[in-house]
Amino acid sequence: MPSNFSSLNRRQVMGGLAAFGAMALTPFRALALSVGGAESLVTKLVDDINKVIASGKSEQGMYSDFERIFVRYADVPTIARYALGNDGRSASKAQIRAFTKAYQGYISRKYGSRFREFIGGKLEMQGARAVKSFVEVKTTAILKGQSPFEVTFLVSDRSGSDKFFNMFIEGVNMLLSERTEIGALLDRRGGDLDQLTKDLKSL
Repeated sequence: MPSNFSSLNRRQVMGGLAAFGAMALTPFRALALSVGGAESLVTKLVDDINKVIASGKSEQGMYSDFERIFVRYADVPTIARYALGNDGRSASKAQIRAFTKAYQGYISRKYGSRFREFIGGKLEMQGARAVKSFVEVKTTAILKGQSPFEVTFLVSDRSGSDKFFNMFIEGVNMLLSERTEIGALLDRRGGDLDQLTKDLKSL
């Protein structure tokens, strides 16, 4: 069943929701998540984003709504740890918690500010399949004035509930792009994670 979809520019966003995504970091275990459950999650995610876009709120007013959507549908702790990469290995639990909180707000503002520019498109569900310990949900994004392109969500229940942890646009792994950007931001601060966490709150 097609769902309305307001997408970010595929090359600008490199993972808007996704941004909202992360690679699996835990060992393989038996898959409890159903293919139908993964499709349902993605459908609800897209529908909720469209409701915010159609709300008539200002961009600033939508940020908190997008953050709630991110927290609801994404495996935020896994995403944040992946974005930090090797730099997160030496961080304390308190530093990781603080970074995760700041990162989810940063991502919501970063990509939420773009959503209103892409109203009127739709995301058509193409199907889903189990792949090892997660479910791959393939969709086609159809936007005004652009050729259709593939958007793939990876969904897992490793967090204890169904969540998406990565997203691909035309085969491009958007989470890896986020890791590169966070790494660059951290390098500019001499590897000071606390400073990066502080700065993300205003970026």
